[in-house]
Amino acid sequence: MTSVRVVPLALVLYALLFRRRVLTWGASAAEAAESLPGDELLADADGTSTRAVTIAAPADCVWPWLAQMGPAPRGGAYTYDWIENLLGLNMHSVEEVLPAYQHPRLGEEISFGSNRMRLERADEPSALAWRSADGNWVWSFVLRERDGATRLISRNRYRLPTTAARIGMFAMEPASLVMEAKMLAGIKARAERLAAERVPAQAA
Repeated sequence: MTSVRVVPLALVLYALLFRRRVLTWGASAAEAAESLPGDELLADADGTSTRAVTIAAPADCVWPWLAQMGPAPRGGAYTYDWIENLLGLNMHSVEEVLPAYQHPRLGEEISFGSNRMRLERADEPSALAWRSADGNWVWSFVLRERDGATRLISRNRYRLPTTAARIGMFAMEPASLVMEAKMLAGIKARAERLAAERVPAQAA
């Protein structure tokens, strides 16, 4: 079978068998389907991913890691730094809360390579949303606390203005899952450690 036939077949199999799971890793069907804070920033999205993790810590132990995300001197993205930095993103994931970045302000900007991201929502400690300068990408985080644990939901909404962008996204989706799953695990570990550190401090 020639590569001309293999590639379309692979795309069809991916779309039928794996794509939904890639785009909704860790999220419930209800979370993937519902409207979330930040969706209004890109109402006519061509694509959406919704990924999530449960964290055994209150929301105020999760929020600090989201608030300080971004390239150095901010806190990084808690994923594979070496991959991020091959792309020139200057990410260095920290293990500590950075006081200087704990109060994100609407309108502040960070860079993700060629993308400039502007903070459009900062509802501490429940929602944070960034939008790219070209308006084609919105990345939102939603925190829902219940019984001392927090559900962290990461949603990406994007517009794909060209055929090449739409085709290229098929390759990007699995790669984005690898990076985002690591990020969610990184935030989970840091938040749960922060919560554990607070217990003896409060008991003292």
